Amino acid sequence: MQFLDALEAVLVGVPLTLLVMAASLAIGAVLGVPLVLGLRSRNVAVRAGCRYLVNLLRGIPAIVWLFIIYFGVSIGAYQFASVPAAILGLGLISAAYLAEIYRGGISAVHHGQWEAGHALGVSNWTTFSRIVGPQALRVSIPSMASYAISLLKDSSIASTIGVTEIVFYTTQNARSGGGGLTVYILAAVMYVVLSIPLGLLSRKLDASLRKKVSR
Repeated sequence: MQFLDALEAVLVGVPLTLLVMAASLAIGAVLGVPLVLGLRSRNVAVRAGCRYLVNLLRGIPAIVWLFIIYFGVSIGAYQFASVPAAILGLGLISAAYLAEIYRGGISAVHHGQWEAGHALGVSNWTTFSRIVGPQALRVSIPSMASYAISLLKDSSIASTIGVTEIVFYTTQNARSGGGGLTVYILAAVMYVVLSIPLGLLSRKLDASLRKKVSR
């Protein structure tokens, strides 16, 4: 019975864990694009500003950002609830990390690809979106998958502001049910189980993009 209670506590927290991870990753993936464009801008002020922002987002621990947003940020009478605060905080941090991943992927594409596009009279955006972008994305996928797995684990920090994810229910069960080590072992196994599909998906996407790029 104690084992089943511990397992139930872990499973109940899975939906919010996945929601926080997926939503944060989506925000980071979108916001990372203008950030990486800023990091590669020819305008010194824009480049310096984006670099400062990326360093700031990465330099402060995630738990501090969550506390700042949850306890310290308000828009008029509105204050962030725990789940939106966690998603926003982790999403902004994700944007900084993914911008660096994107930058590495773009840098890995040979500069001749840009030159070929210019020689053909193709615009910078078309060159980026149709030629350089897909190649950069393929290079970036392993790093993005690794970061997604890291973000899945970092979502446990959201429990500190009351998000009812895996660690929140795990801690509750350990304190009230006397499950002790068992519930934490089950939580660890659950994180591993949730990480496996991310690795498989990254390999599938990589194989798919390899075919498209090689055409």
